[in-house]
Amino acid sequence: MSETQSRPRPVDTAVPEQEPPEGRTKHRALGPADMPRDFSISLDAYRRGGTDAFLGKAPEHAVRQPLPGFEPTYVNIVDYIVRITHRIWEEKDVGYIYDTYAHDCMVWDDFGLTSGRDKVVAHTVGTINAFPDIRILADEVIWAGSDASAFHSSHRSQIFGTNTGYSQYGAPTGKRVQFWCVANCVMKDNEIFHEYVVYDFVSLISQLGFDPLETARRMAQAGAGALPKDFLASEPVRTVGQAKPERLAVPGSIGDDPEPFVRAALHNIWNRRDFSLMERVYAPGIVSQGTAGRVFHGVGQLRSFVLSQLAMFPDALFTVDDCYWMGNPRDGFLVAIRWSLDGTHRGNGRYGAPTGREVDLWGITHWVIENGVVTREWVMFNEFGVLMQLTR
Repeated sequence: MSETQSRPRPVDTAVPEQEPPEGRTKHRALGPADMPRDFSISLDAYRRGGTDAFLGKAPEHAVRQPLPGFEPTYVNIVDYIVRITHRIWEEKDVGYIYDTYAHDCMVWDDFGLTSGRDKVVAHTVGTINAFPDIRILADEVIWAGSDASAFHSSHRSQIFGTNTGYSQYGAPTGKRVQFWCVANCVMKDNEIFHEYVVYDFVSLISQLGFDPLETARRMAQAGAGALPKDFLASEPVRTVGQAKPERLAVPGSIGDDPEPFVRAALHNIWNRRDFSLMERVYAPGIVSQGTAGRVFHGVGQLRSFVLSQLAMFPDALFTVDDCYWMGNPRDGFLVAIRWSLDGTHRGNGRYGAPTGREVDLWGITHWVIENGVVTREWVMFNEFGVLMQLTR
């Protein structure tokens, strides 16, 4: 598999000069004008419709937005995301995937890139077989876009279920599990055609009673997934020659567009290694929820986690691959950030002794920004995929 296929690296899922597949209208990359400036179309607004809003019909008060090409039952993009998820997974109408995913859709997860909706159907059938009572509860939906381009959504959810069927990890355990998932989708004309999904597989496997490291080693050696190749002597290009890592100016005021703040803050912390900046970017009482059930309280704990990652991958290069948001300075912002980190496993840490292997680590982060600082954070990344890369 090529380097491009092995990681969810493209920044834009919409390339204007590229001809679209047959039957799909051309769409453009998102710009500031595509970001919702309030929360009138949001999960919080949607929840006020009560349980019925999740069981087949949109709430009466739901704000309508133009959705040309979508089924008329959906009133806005949050309504679409919440209800197709419920219908496919909880009502078990798995065949509805044929109506809501493009035939050539591309999906990235811990196991690499898959193409085609038949693989989405097969994965869904397999998961429901393993967890027949599965429930997927929406925790947040951050969206952007319009009917003139395409709609983007970042859907954070909690998954519940009891393992009474065979799964890719082994025989039924009877264990009850609860874990997080974040799925970034790009959709148009009632079909999802790009999806980046991060399941907290490490937490799931641990709850099933299996050892994540041994499970990763077994699956990697069996050839599960599309593992990236070993780049051997390559190195992520964080600097050019003997140059210093670039320092980006962090805006003193976020204003109406948080993206420059997001990109500068993450670049300076991860690539410039300016950990002192975290005191300015994050609120003192920041709560950060991460992969494998990690929860960090305060800047100190969060800084320790960042240091532990960079200690294991000292040449790491962090890249913001996609960013969109909703909100305004008065009410705050919800920001969805898809990112990647390339580095070589040359340091000690929770993944064991250094292996010298280069890994592709990628994830999705949600930020709540209030009064110019990050007050809540959710970070999900392909940790099980990293383990597979290190143990293959």
